[in-house]
Amino acid sequence: MSRLAARFAQLKQQGRVALIPYITAGDPQPAVTVPLLHALVAAGADVLELGVPFSDPMADGPVIQQAAERALKHHVSLHQVLDMVREFRTKDSSTPVVLMGYLNPIEVFGYPAFAKAAAAAGVDGALTVDLPPEEAEEFVATLRAHGLDPIFLLAPTSDAGRIQRILSVASGFVYYVSLRGVTGAAHLDLTEVRSKVNTIKQQTALPVGVGFGIGSPEAAAQVAAFADAVVVGSALVQRVAALAATPDKIPAQAAAFIGSLRAAIDRVPAAKQSGGSR
Repeated sequence: MSRLAARFAQLKQQGRVALIPYITAGDPQPAVTVPLLHALVAAGADVLELGVPFSDPMADGPVIQQAAERALKHHVSLHQVLDMVREFRTKDSSTPVVLMGYLNPIEVFGYPAFAKAAAAAGVDGALTVDLPPEEAEEFVATLRAHGLDPIFLLAPTSDAGRIQRILSVASGFVYYVSLRGVTGAAHLDLTEVRSKVNTIKQQTALPVGVGFGIGSPEAAAQVAAFADAVVVGSALVQRVAALAATPDKIPAQAAAFIGSLRAAIDRVPAAKQSGGSR
């Protein structure tokens, strides 16, 4: 059983919802990343999403774009991101780590070489935001051959056919993008998101995570009422950016924010167990 499968199975048994924070590797400087990852886990993160900096992050809003720019000023490469995961694994062998980014750096690396190096470093899955499932057969097969989970995005615009195509190739979990547009957008229509997540759940046994637009404990708790995982990115990266000049403060401040989300999320399953159902 993969680390991702084991973690979600454990959470399901406990009646808990996963919390998945996203940070950009190397932001605001490379030395911050590994201590920050450990701080996020200590604060209650169940799975970690680590962004690979890329010079043309077209699916991301300004917050994540600027994080990539800060990291790229330090010339953070995919090789260095794998080194960060390898260092993280020296103290944490159980928390799943998913790389999130764009296909180009992986293509330059080479699919087989990337999959082998990622698995050796301790990566558990990869989410490439610009690789459609119709073109992903070779990449998915290569990841699976090395025990890595291919993670895919589903969007409000995904029709029934596209949902089926993605579910046929995804593993680990699926990531439902709760907003139209780029990361960091503001408005979250909970009724629409709940309906779409329920539709997806009827078609797969994979956990369904929800991200985009979750920036507060209240929003995290609302999404936790129907999702298997809550993903928070821009709101966390904003806090990292605000402390770029004092990087030593980032792990503690980020942990405090993630801890507030964890506490809010954990209040939801208890209520459901006593009076509702999942």
